[in-house]
Amino acid sequence: MIRQLRAALLGTALIATPALAQDNIRIGVEAGPTSLDPHFASLITNIAFARHVFQPLMEQDAKQDLRPAIAESLRPIDELTWEVKLNPAARFHDGAPVTAEDIAFTISRAGDVPNSPSSFRYATRPITAVEAVDATTIHIRTSQPTPLLPNFLALVMIVSKRHGEGASTADYNAGRAMVGTGPFRHVSWQPGSPVVMERNPAFAGAAPAFQRVEFRPIPNAGARTAALQAGDVDMIEIVPSDAFTRFKADTARFATAESPSNRLIFLTLDSDRVDSPFIRGRDGARIDNPLRDPRVRRALSLAINRDAIVSRTMQGQALAAGDLGPPGYFGTSPDMTPPPFDLAEARRLLTEAGYPNGFAVQINGPNDRYPNDEQVVQAIAQMWTRLGLATTVETKTRSMWLSEAAQLRYSVNLAGFSPNPELLGMLETQIHSWNTTLGLGTANRGRFSNPEIDAIIQRARTTIHDDQRRALTQQATRMALVDQTALIPLYFPVNTWALRRGFTYEARTDEMTLAFSAGRAAR
Repeated sequence: MIRQLRAALLGTALIATPALAQDNIRIGVEAGPTSLDPHFASLITNIAFARHVFQPLMEQDAKQDLRPAIAESLRPIDELTWEVKLNPAARFHDGAPVTAEDIAFTISRAGDVPNSPSSFRYATRPITAVEAVDATTIHIRTSQPTPLLPNFLALVMIVSKRHGEGASTADYNAGRAMVGTGPFRHVSWQPGSPVVMERNPAFAGAAPAFQRVEFRPIPNAGARTAALQAGDVDMIEIVPSDAFTRFKADTARFATAESPSNRLIFLTLDSDRVDSPFIRGRDGARIDNPLRDPRVRRALSLAINRDAIVSRTMQGQALAAGDLGPPGYFGTSPDMTPPPFDLAEARRLLTEAGYPNGFAVQINGPNDRYPNDEQVVQAIAQMWTRLGLATTVETKTRSMWLSEAAQLRYSVNLAGFSPNPELLGMLETQIHSWNTTLGLGTANRGRFSNPEIDAIIQRARTTIHDDQRRALTQQATRMALVDQTALIPLYFPVNTWALRRGFTYEARTDEMTLAFSAGRAAR
């Protein structure tokens, strides 16, 4: 009751007292977390919220380069051992220092949370032991060379063993186990309601600019825009293209921030099952799944006019894709440019594969997950109709879409994924065959499988030498996209934020909206 009264009084002050309002920030976000448990789901939204209360060993900055967090450094001392130097000033919210026991407990827990829809097991599976060398030095042992381990662990929030041992996801959601080392302390949250946090005065790093932050979930993009225009929030994310242009021009009242995203928007293709749920002959009769033929998959890719999607559907706020990562990303190839729009070649390939009259297919996707996602699906359906396919569309809300995609209920699905922060992260999760033993192919919704490509990916993921790993990554990607069309890359969105004048935001490639990346404009 006292906490609720305090929150109500602060909310009143936020409205009535402009001077106090500057020490608070209200952020309109597309969606709140599905859980406050930092290990429940390896989803960008959940990780972003967790980063306010918790910290990883090393964290990713706005460009996804690693910088110190709980650890001052994390470096390999041999092919199977990483040395961690803890920041002695790092303290949990209860004042306790971070120990090797907390690190070991976190690594054990993170990949084993019951009912997780998207486990962190990929990040922790290679680790065989966590050993304390002294009070601030830890050795992490791995079963094989794991060059991406620091980047994997940058997404795993360190929790207190004292407060987390025996704690369930429900305990985190209720706030009982929300004891971290992060720049903010948890105040309140209920699913569908605002997430409220207050600055942690004992935080070992740079103090956030704002004493109090309130994340308000506003799923509808138009409603988010209206909330900013009305002054109901100070900042919004994922700004509609037309609104972003208006905000950018109105510098007397608003500020904007933007950054190219590392998230690839692509189509998954069911290249595994003989009977695919939304594939039929044009007459509605059952047919063997044509998506199993790489010629058909190539034809579908060539029939998509990516430039039109970028310029019209995305209104210029995207970059057409031909690789698994944006230009300059580690592992990309300069010559892996977007496939040309070539309807004649697409028709030739379909005929060669035995489908001169096409077939019936449904494209599935979300209608509230990515900017203009439903419109993109509709645009592709029209392009495939011109190819000669009988194409239908079905889009659903994020939660239902995520669940059904995970259950492999779709033949063709609009999806998005960000490598972390090398292209190898895409190959491991989206291209490698589904393999629970190795923890690979965990997001391979089309169940694409190619043993030769798998072998190259497995070599790359154990290669510490950068140049060698880059070459293997490029080889596997070329085989997957050019030779096999394992999936269809579409574009990389541009991440956007809009703010009231007087506020600033450091735009990020990873799409995260972080209160500690917001600040006040210099006067």
